[in-house]
Amino acid sequence: MFKAIYLQFGAALLAAIGAWVIVGGRGLVSVGVAALAAIVPNLLFAVRLAMVSRRPGASYVANFFVGEFLKIAVTIGLLAVAIREYPEMHWPSLMIGLAIVLHAGFIAFWKKS
Repeated sequence: MFKAIYLQFGAALLAAIGAWVIVGGRGLVSVGVAALAAIVPNLLFAVRLAMVSRRPGASYVANFFVGEFLKIAVTIGLLAVAIREYPEMHWPSLMIGLAIVLHAGFIAFWKKS
């Protein structure tokens, strides 16, 4: 689970550098906002699942679904706050950065340990 977060962080760095080269500072900040809105909830979700897996008798499936719901809610909330607080948001950089970061986690499933 944590390997996916490391891959997301690496993809976020590459996307932010690319946006900075193409768009400038607005693009860099927009991709950074998207990366934080995706990586922070995923990290909290991974920590929660790691803690639940060590507790005997805990329902892993129920905690997974509750954690997934909270992850989505926190992601939407962070994006809403960022959009409200940073009116100079470069929308294409935000959307492309978010897509890249969210899809980077799938690479962890293909890559063997």
